Amino acid sequence: MPSPPAETFVTGLVLGAGGSTRLGRPKQLLPYGGRPLLEHTLNTARDCGFHQIVVPIGGAAADVRERVDFSGAEVVVNYAYGEGCSSSIAAALGVVNRRCDVLVLLLGDQPGVTPETVRALLEARGDAPLAVCRYEDGRGHPIAFANNVFPQLADLHGDKGVWRLLDERAGDVVDVPIAGSVPLDVDTPEDYQAVLAQAGYTEVTA
Repeated sequence: MPSPPAETFVTGLVLGAGGSTRLGRPKQLLPYGGRPLLEHTLNTARDCGFHQIVVPIGGAAADVRERVDFSGAEVVVNYAYGEGCSSSIAAALGVVNRRCDVLVLLLGDQPGVTPETVRALLEARGDAPLAVCRYEDGRGHPIAFANNVFPQLADLHGDKGVWRLLDERAGDVVDVPIAGSVPLDVDTPEDYQAVLAQAGYTEVTA
């Protein structure tokens, strides 16, 4: 029998389908460092060296598709995005490459995550079914899932489904220490201003 490939096939899943109800405008398109916020996160994903990148979109999908550079990524429209992040994960699993060994989940509105964080997560997980970043103030994204967890991922519901899964399978989870606080994500105008301030950016509207 042939030997299995030495390299682990890793898919990056960037969640970009939020409806931005608390923000009042599409968070995916917020200016961040001269480009849309979602595009910044996609650039981070590209720098991670993933074998595949999948991006579910939903809220303001037409505008997001028109204004964000999705080069090198596979875009999936999640028409049920109002049902929470779990619906985007389920939609994305339908196009994840069959060779995928590990799925890394990133938030499209969390620009503070770096490729170094993703590499640390993947290196420290070993062969654990689940691995999560343990920042100095608690758990946060990104999160890694082995392919034997995919059936459970497909059955999650709501915005907190992933965290419930980590609780249910606590014995299978590796916590990877990461320096600093959990990176900020953007749900409100105040969150956006905080993210900009942390990066030293000033919003520039088109």
